[in-house]
Amino acid sequence: MKEFSGKTVLVTGAAGGIGQVMLRCFAEAGARVAALDRNEAVTALAESLSSLGFESAAAVADLRDEEALDKAFATLRERLGPVAVLVNNAGFSGASTLESTSPQTWHADIDVNLGGAFRCTVRTLDDMKAAGGGAIVNIGSVNGLTALGDPAYSAAKAGLIAYTKALALEYGRFAIRANVICPGTVRTPIWDHRIARKPEVLDDLVKWYPLRRIADPIDIARAALFLASDAAGAITGAVLPVDCGLSAGNIQMARDLTLADF
Repeated sequence: MKEFSGKTVLVTGAAGGIGQVMLRCFAEAGARVAALDRNEAVTALAESLSSLGFESAAAVADLRDEEALDKAFATLRERLGPVAVLVNNAGFSGASTLESTSPQTWHADIDVNLGGAFRCTVRTLDDMKAAGGGAIVNIGSVNGLTALGDPAYSAAKAGLIAYTKALALEYGRFAIRANVICPGTVRTPIWDHRIARKPEVLDDLVKWYPLRRIADPIDIARAALFLASDAAGAITGAVLPVDCGLSAGNIQMARDLTLADF
């Protein structure tokens, strides 16, 4: 039997570069996959998975819209059953610097990246409690660990870490586990406009990563599968960087200090 057979896994931000890979990986592991996104392309994505023989359904909703979320969760629950695993993957950044951050972009970043995870989580906790347990995997960012630009997004991701720990603390008695993955740079279509402006941008970033590469969406998906699986049954409240070594230390400074090439 496959790891997630008989379980419904709900992924937010499912139409994005990481979300699409996440859905496919959970589906291949036997899950019924529920795809949630504000982009209507998520419907075609779910239909594509269904055409391949996977159990899949989609719903469209903005994570800031309580009524739309109620309808989306009701639809997905009706199609696929109660949620056993929630992956809060949706997120975006509206401004890259403090100077360019307005009150509107600040609130939008906090409301989607942190508020959206909260709203989706509270809509799945009863399912998990009734089932005798469940798993929540929040997709954070290394930006939540140190200052790397995108300040409102970073503040939201730092808050997501604190929220994840609170979930682990309070809901562990129900066998509900909550963990957070902190990716570094991930090669997704979101980088396309930056590459169009500066084709070497990703090559320039590689020098900061000890593994001398940046992550692919599959790296994040595999980490999520592990944290949601029984193999991680004793892991909750953990913060897992999946960042090719970025958060291990400042490799550029280490090279300059030691005058060594490594």
